[in-house]
Amino acid sequence: MCWYSRGDTPNHPSSVSLSLSLTGVYMSEREIDMYNFGRTEVIDNTLNPDFVRKYILDYFFEEKQNLRFDLYDVDSKSPDLSKHDFLGQVFCTLGEIVGSPASRLEKPLGGIAGKKCGTIILSAEELGNCRDSATMQFCANKLDKKDFFGKSDPFMVFYRSNEDGTFTICHKTEVVKNTLNPVWQSFTIPVRALCNGDFDRTIKIEVYDWDRDGSHDFIGEFTTSYRELARGQSQFNVYEVTLLSFSVESECNPSQSTSLHYMNPYQMNAYAMALKAVGEIIQDYDSDKMFPALGFGAKLPPDGRVSHEFPLNGNIENPYCNGIDGILEAYHESLKTVQLYGPTNFAPVVNHVASYAAAVQDGSQYFVLLIITDGVISDMAQTKEAIVNGAKLPMSIIIVGVGQAEFDAMVELDGDDIRISSRGKLAERDIVQFVPFRDYMDRTGNHVLSMARLAKDVLAEIPDQLISYMKSRGVKPNPTPPPYTPPGHTHHTQI
Repeated sequence: MCWYSRGDTPNHPSSVSLSLSLTGVYMSEREIDMYNFGRTEVIDNTLNPDFVRKYILDYFFEEKQNLRFDLYDVDSKSPDLSKHDFLGQVFCTLGEIVGSPASRLEKPLGGIAGKKCGTIILSAEELGNCRDSATMQFCANKLDKKDFFGKSDPFMVFYRSNEDGTFTICHKTEVVKNTLNPVWQSFTIPVRALCNGDFDRTIKIEVYDWDRDGSHDFIGEFTTSYRELARGQSQFNVYEVTLLSFSVESECNPSQSTSLHYMNPYQMNAYAMALKAVGEIIQDYDSDKMFPALGFGAKLPPDGRVSHEFPLNGNIENPYCNGIDGILEAYHESLKTVQLYGPTNFAPVVNHVASYAAAVQDGSQYFVLLIITDGVISDMAQTKEAIVNGAKLPMSIIIVGVGQAEFDAMVELDGDDIRISSRGKLAERDIVQFVPFRDYMDRTGNHVLSMARLAKDVLAEIPDQLISYMKSRGVKPNPTPPPYTPPGHTHHTQI
C-alpha cells in the first residue's frame, strides 16, 4: 500500500516539511501509542507543497490503523521538531483514506486554537506486484531561455497518472545550471512508483526553470508511457526532452543477473535446477516421457495478452515436451519471447491438470503437477478451491519455492498443519507438498547434491498420496505378471 500527501497551508514564511506519525500495528485502537514513521523531504518557499516521498504501509481491512500528520515550517537543519514552527496536524485512519472516493481524502489541518491551518490531501493506491526498477537518463536541446541575465536552470518533474485521471508527482531530477541543452544524471526508480506496474499508464513529464524563490518557470511538458520508455534511445523517445538510456533490473527481466530467471551460460538458475531435480526422477514413471509444460503470469506475443496458462513451447494444440531436456529447452526459449507479468494466478494450471485427471479415474494413470514459484500468488481463494476439488482426483501437486521471499502462502497450501479448505469444505486428502529450494542449497556450491536433497524430500510423499487415492476408490493393484521365460526353456516351479 502506498500513500502520499499534498498540503495547502496558510500564509507562512520559509520552508515546509511534513512529519508523519503512525500507530503501531498492534496498538491500532490507541492513538496515544503513536510512533514516528518517517518524514518527507523539505520543499522551499511554497504554501502549496506537493511532496514526492511516498510511504509503503501494510493495509489490514479488519484493523483500525490510526495515522497522524504533523506539518512544520523548517527554520534550520536541526532534526529536533521543537526547533521549528508547528503549522498544524490532522488525524485519520488508513481505512478512511482507502475508503474515500478514488482513495483520496481531503481534511482541514488543526492543532492551533482559533486559527485556520489549511488543508491536507492524502491519497492511497494498492501496489502492483511488479518488482522492476527502471534506470534512465534524459537530455534536452534548445530549451526556452527563461533567465534575464543567463540561460535556464532546467529540471524535470515526473508524474504518474491515477485511476481517477489525476496525476501524482513521483520523481524530480537535479537542477542543471545555466544551460539550454541539459544532460541530467541517470536515476533509478521502481516501476510501480512510476506507473504501478501498468506499462501503458500515462506518465507526464514537466520541465521547469529553477528559481531561488520557488516560483519556478514552466518550460514545457510531454506525456509517454513505461512501454514507450522501455524502447530505450530511439526515434520513439524523442520529445522536447530526449531519453538517453533505459534499462530494467528486476525479477521480471530474465536478462538481468539479479533475476531468478537469469540464464547464466555457466550454470542453471534455481527454476531450472528444481525442474531437473524433480523431473529426472519422476520421468522414469512415465511411459512415453512426453510432458505438457505450462507457464503462468506473462504477456504473450504478438498482442501482449496476459495469460496464466500458456504452453512453454508456444504450441497451444500440442504443449507436450520430450523429456526434461525438452522442458528446459522450451522454458529457455519462452523467456526470450514472453514478458513476465503479474498477477500470478495458480488456479488455472491446477484446474488444467485436474481436467486431465478427471478424465482418467480408473487407477490407470496418476498425475503429478510441479509448480516452481517465487512465492507470489494473486488468487489464493481460487487456488484453494482448485486444490480441494483436485484432492478427489488422481493427482498430486509439488510446489518448489525459489528465491528469498517469505512463503507463508505456500505453507498454507501445503496443509501439513491445517488441512486446506474452501467454502467450508475440507480437502479429501493431502495432495500438496511444498519446500523452499534455499533450504537445500549446499553451502559448498555443490548443485548436484542440492538437487538430490530437494528431489528426495519433495517426492517422499507422492507414494503415500497415490496409495491413499487408490484405496479411497477401491482400486486394487494389477495381478503380478508371470516370470519371464526365454523361448525354448521350460519354467519349473519347486514347492
